[in-house]
Amino acid sequence: MQEEPQCYDIIGDIHGEADALVGLLKRLGYECRSGVWQHPLRKAIFLGDFIDRGPQQAAVLGVVMPMVQRGHALAVMGNHEFNALAFHTLRKDGEGWLRPRTNKNLGQHWAFLREYLHRPAALEEALAFFRTLPLWLDLGGLRIVHACWSAEAMAWLAAHHEGPRLTEGLLHEASEAENEAFRHVETLLKGRELELPGHLKFKDKDGNERGEIRVRWWDRDAKSYRDAYLGPEQARTAIPEDETHGAHLIEYDPSAPPVFLGHYWMSGTPAPLAANIACVDYSVAKPGGKLVAYQWAGEQTLSADHFVWV
Repeated sequence: MQEEPQCYDIIGDIHGEADALVGLLKRLGYECRSGVWQHPLRKAIFLGDFIDRGPQQAAVLGVVMPMVQRGHALAVMGNHEFNALAFHTLRKDGEGWLRPRTNKNLGQHWAFLREYLHRPAALEEALAFFRTLPLWLDLGGLRIVHACWSAEAMAWLAAHHEGPRLTEGLLHEASEAENEAFRHVETLLKGRELELPGHLKFKDKDGNERGEIRVRWWDRDAKSYRDAYLGPEQARTAIPEDETHGAHLIEYDPSAPPVFLGHYWMSGTPAPLAANIACVDYSVAKPGGKLVAYQWAGEQTLSADHFVWV
C-alpha cells in the first residue's frame, strides 16, 4: 500500500507581522499546544524573511522558532535573514561589518534593531536560529527557495561549500560582490536581476533609486524588460520595452516538481505563476497586503484553489 505524501502549508514572507501569522495559522487549523503552534496532520514550511519592516519582530520569531525546533515546521533562509547575519558579523580583516552600516541598511533593519539591540542574549538566539536555515529545500515532490531555483547556483555551492548550508565561510564569501559565491547566493535569495539598458533608473517600493529590475526568471513568453519585470505595478511604465534576448531566463523544466517562492511582493488574488511555480509573498507588511499560504497535498500541477490568506 502506497504511503500518503506529507502535506504542507507553505507560508510566505512574514516581515514582523505576528498577528497576521497567528491569524493565518488558526485559519489553517493549527493550535498552540505547550507553547508551540502545530497541526495534527500537516507541517508548515516558511519561506524566510521573518524580520524587518513590521512592528512584531520578536513575536514572529517566538512563533516560528519553536515550530521549527520542535519539528512542526521547516524553513529556508530569506535575504533579510542573510542580511541580518552579515550586518552583525565583523569582517575577517576587522575593517567594519560584512553588511556596511549605511543609513540605507540601518533603515531596512531598524524594526529588528529596535526590538533586539538592547537584548543581547535574545539577539544571539535569533542569529543562531538564522544560521541553521538552509538556502533551499528539495523534498522530492516539492521544492522550496526564497527567490529563484537555480540548478547552476546549487551545483556550485554543493561543489565548493556545503550545499544548502550557510557556513561561516560562505557568509563571508557571499558578502563580497567580487566573489563567485556572492552571485550564486544572490540568485537564490534575491532572484535574477537585470541591469536596465542605457543606465536608466527607477524608484523601488521603498523609494530607493535602482538601475536593476527583478525579473520573471521562468517566463519564456516575456520578451522585453517591461514584460520580464517583476515588482510593484506602479513602476512598470518606467521600465523600457527593449528586448532582453532571454537574459532574464533561468531554466526550470515544466515537468520538474513544484517550486515555491517568496520575496516578490505580489499583489492581487493569489494564483500560480506557472503550472509548477508559485509565489506566496503578497506584501503583508504594506497596507492592503496579505499573508498567504499554499496548502500542498502532493499535487504536481498547482491550483489557485489551494491558496489561503488573511
